[in-house]
Amino acid sequence: MKKKRTILLIEDNADHAELIRRGLAEHTAKAELVHLADGERGLAYLTRRGKYKNPASSPRPGLILLDLRLPRIDGLQVLERIKQEDDLKRIPVVILTTSEDNDDLGRAYDLHANSYLVKPVDFGAFAKLLRELGLYWLVENRPPPEERPAAGA
Repeated sequence: MKKKRTILLIEDNADHAELIRRGLAEHTAKAELVHLADGERGLAYLTRRGKYKNPASSPRPGLILLDLRLPRIDGLQVLERIKQEDDLKRIPVVILTTSEDNDDLGRAYDLHANSYLVKPVDFGAFAKLLRELGLYWLVENRPPPEERPAAGA
């Protein structure tokens, strides 16, 4: 039996986090959602610092859902750090934000975001987006291998 994939949600809005949790609920048999409310905690989790040091209790995520407007360290800084780290850069990062700003969009893709989704204001549209996101990333998409091949292999 395959182990559950972990989705790391880095989102400061508790209401949005709950909507995301509910929207992905039909796919929770395939994944566990870990929610952290700021960029600093997100990076601590990913780099296994502090209370996230133990890999058994802080598994490497197979997908990161990242808001841009975060306290402490903003989402673009988190994305930049993820994509600079050899052991993190293959993890797909989906920007899930309210920002429709072209500068944010361009910067996110410059930093190698895998997708950029704007949160719809309408609840029904948001729920549909999350169902489709879950279907694509947790069912249809093939994740990168957990282990990187050795150089020259």
